[in-house]
Amino acid sequence: MNNVEISSRDLNVLWHPCTQMKDHETIPLTPVSKAYGVYLEDFEGDTFIDAISSWWVNLFGHCNPYINQKIKEQLETLEHVILAGFTHEGIVRLSERLVALSPEGLTRCFYADNGSSAIEVALKMSYHSHKNQGKEKGLFVSLSESYHGETLGALSVGDVALYKETYEPLLIRSIQTPSPINQSVEAALDAAKSFESLLQEKGDEIAALIVEPLVQGAGGMRMYHPIFLSEAKRLCEEYGVHFIADEILVGFGRTGSMFACEQAGITPDFLVLSKGLTGGYLPLSVVLTNESVYGSFYCDYNPIRSFLHSHSYTGNALACAAANATLDIFESENVIENNRKTIALIAEELKRFEPFPNVKEVRQCGMIAAIELQGYDPHERVGVKIHQLCLTQGVLIRPLGSVVYVMTPYVITPDELRKVFDAIEFSLQRI
Repeated sequence: MNNVEISSRDLNVLWHPCTQMKDHETIPLTPVSKAYGVYLEDFEGDTFIDAISSWWVNLFGHCNPYINQKIKEQLETLEHVILAGFTHEGIVRLSERLVALSPEGLTRCFYADNGSSAIEVALKMSYHSHKNQGKEKGLFVSLSESYHGETLGALSVGDVALYKETYEPLLIRSIQTPSPINQSVEAALDAAKSFESLLQEKGDEIAALIVEPLVQGAGGMRMYHPIFLSEAKRLCEEYGVHFIADEILVGFGRTGSMFACEQAGITPDFLVLSKGLTGGYLPLSVVLTNESVYGSFYCDYNPIRSFLHSHSYTGNALACAAANATLDIFESENVIENNRKTIALIAEELKRFEPFPNVKEVRQCGMIAAIELQGYDPHERVGVKIHQLCLTQGVLIRPLGSVVYVMTPYVITPDELRKVFDAIEFSLQRI
């Protein structure tokens, strides 16, 4: 088996996500034969540092021995069971732990299969909860430049122009409020004032505000000050609007705390988690909510008041085993504290890019680094060029347009991290 053979077979049958397949007439695929730690290895023995955690999911390295073992143990007893009317120890334990870890007041866990599906759960749950209390609120608010997934409800509350223009007739009602323009307190307070003006105008119609706390991922790794979250939550409470925290990207330590909401000292009405939940192993997502929302559905049998949502693989036992193993590692290895050394090293490495004439801004939030470029026409597809150049240096980078970002597994060493930034520097000097 070799790279060419696998690529040829792939292109005969596969349709890849976020990909114009015609590109692969000139841009080769990168087949992966195995992975370990921060490394991906192809069929020719070449290795690549996974500097984007395979789309932001991997926390403790590929083929982590501890997580591997826990999944193997689970395989011997239970692989999956229907969660309607049945349960299992793994999901009970996971839910207990998530309730204990999450901001105070989040007491109920509802599971889905992936991040976009969990967003759908939160949106429906918010609307239906208001409805069960005699309020018709069918409008959702999100931040400008936001992204919450690619199912139709998730697309509706995102603010990606291409998606909205393409699928607009299919989307539910939503409106955007300006996101903070930078990481300053002033920008955060200005954005909160804009949200307040919107609430004054349409508060009676709005079911929920949904935000990506601290970092707007696919919108270009835009980052903002935590005070926006605390102000927005205060305003939501004042106007009877739910607050949905989409921590699919930023949860489980990415911003320097277990959950980004902790840095604002708030408890959302809905906390949406996925990606790092299983350490990057298996699809699983969860929406945590409070007793008030849960209680709005709790009644004698009434199908209209019941929450109408289900997934065949909800609470999959193997995924729960991976998630519990991931939380074990957080508990036993003091991960958040240990990451501070990496966070400091990232800050030092970013300084080298500040003098570059083609760099507009460098920014960081915890374990997430972003280098925004300037002076390039979108049709130049500078991100594709950087991706290919970094691969020649043994590093997987997948820029968001003109924004180069780094989001590695937590187990990366200082030398490996320097190699990542060396590869980016190499690429920026050649585009």
